[in-house]
Amino acid sequence: MPDRAKVAILISGRGSNMAALLYAAKAEACPYEVVLVASNNPKAPGLQLAEAEGIATFAHPHKGLSREEHDQIMHEAIVAAGADYIALAGYMRILSDEFVGKWQDRMLNIHPSLLPKYKGLDTYQRALDAGDNHAGCSVHLVTPELDDGPVLAQTEVAILPGDTADILADRVLIAEHQLYAAALAKYVTREADPDWILEQVRIRALALEETHERPSFGTPGWRVGSEKTGKYFAYFSRRHFGESGTSIFVKTSGLDEQGALLDADPDLYFAPKFYGKSGWIAIRLDTGRTDWEHIAESLKKSWRMVAPKRLTKIMDIADEF
Repeated sequence: MPDRAKVAILISGRGSNMAALLYAAKAEACPYEVVLVASNNPKAPGLQLAEAEGIATFAHPHKGLSREEHDQIMHEAIVAAGADYIALAGYMRILSDEFVGKWQDRMLNIHPSLLPKYKGLDTYQRALDAGDNHAGCSVHLVTPELDDGPVLAQTEVAILPGDTADILADRVLIAEHQLYAAALAKYVTREADPDWILEQVRIRALALEETHERPSFGTPGWRVGSEKTGKYFAYFSRRHFGESGTSIFVKTSGLDEQGALLDADPDLYFAPKFYGKSGWIAIRLDTGRTDWEHIAESLKKSWRMVAPKRLTKIMDIADEF
């Protein structure tokens, strides 16, 4: 199987969700591995469990440090462990905007409510007080706003007659343990999902001026200009055109640039069979480590090569600012 994604888990207490993630990672087919369990509380019981399971641990108290100072210490430990992602599992610290920015789209959290309902604390009692039929839990991406990031997955938990906040919390916790591991596994493998990859390309291609999507030989392609006279600047290939894997085709300035790219990084680029002789280049998108800023720039450059001059002049002016 492909290399597993490396995950650091941050805890502040017993770490029951950490344990659920850790034990899920022991399955042979799990696409992630836990490389570090870290805490702001050196006495957190979850650290002892992680150590017993052979997982590296790190702890540093936050007392006496600014939020930014402590976050930087944690960040350095996570980087040193080689983590690709962070999973917050009962980490009772509000993170600095700087830390969140460093791990944008790579840090997940689990929250005991059906977000956007009941952000913050006391979620079980708030659900009971509201007379809800269901409580639940949500896995979401972490953003600077508390419990406000995009929701990746949710599980509803029925509220039963006679439930108290404590009884409901115990049942929601069971759902959390199931949901978090599944959501994390799905998220870390998203960049190998052709449908997800296509949507990322589509968003970036259609963000360019006067572009539209039109299929070409059964695969998505993007053109700039009118429906009648527009010209293609990119194609999406998912085992199309006689190629294997998933990639996009974009234009280069010619065979010299194409050859330079092939020489510079043959693992990333290849010459497409039906378009290579015209100077097009294929960029692989199924490595699991796609640089989407590079893809956006490649699309933009290819767009410029066929876009009407009135559009490129507008973009040149915009780029100056």
